[in-house]
Amino acid sequence: MTPQAALSRGLAELAPRLPVPLPEGAPAKLMAYLDLLAKWNRTHNLSAIRDPLRSVSHHLLDSLAVLPELPPGALADVGAGGGLPGIPIAIAEPARRVALNDANRKKGAFLRQAVIELRLGNAEVQVGRVEDWKPLERFAVVVSRGFSELAQFVASCRHLVAPGGVLAGMKGTFPAAELAAIGSGCDCRDVRRLNVPLLDEERHLVLCRPLS
Repeated sequence: MTPQAALSRGLAELAPRLPVPLPEGAPAKLMAYLDLLAKWNRTHNLSAIRDPLRSVSHHLLDSLAVLPELPPGALADVGAGGGLPGIPIAIAEPARRVALNDANRKKGAFLRQAVIELRLGNAEVQVGRVEDWKPLERFAVVVSRGFSELAQFVASCRHLVAPGGVLAGMKGTFPAAELAAIGSGCDCRDVRRLNVPLLDEERHLVLCRPLS
């Protein structure tokens, strides 16, 4: 199976669950993003996954699978690294404002180049420590795929969340130990198991709601 065929199959499985239909040209733009990621990955450590088929399942489909579980509104991807899940989300939902944050300057340079080359008019890049980030407008969703354990994620990023918003932590197996370490200032009991097409591995999304 080619990467393009794998993406088509995966998107066909995801489509009935997505909150909005994918815009015209989204599959081609998703593949262009993978090509750009692979190109930069030759000289920068953006991802440990280099196989094109695994990139489709572990990067693109893994990122898009969270969309049915997220509320609408502006989204910040903290510790975005190579742009996951923020760039696939920005491609899939062009009406959603997406901010991509990473403290690493080289990763920030990649994110900026990706936004330009993919013509993501709804995406912006913020380079620097997330603890120091003071956005003019806070976000309905703050998501992280690999930023840190949940307690640190909540502590470092809760100031970015608008009233009524959520911190969304993407995890593999059910993160029982991490959940037990969460303090009383945030409700993280909403844990949803994700079904990612072509991925025979556990995936969970933890939705944390600050209590004050």
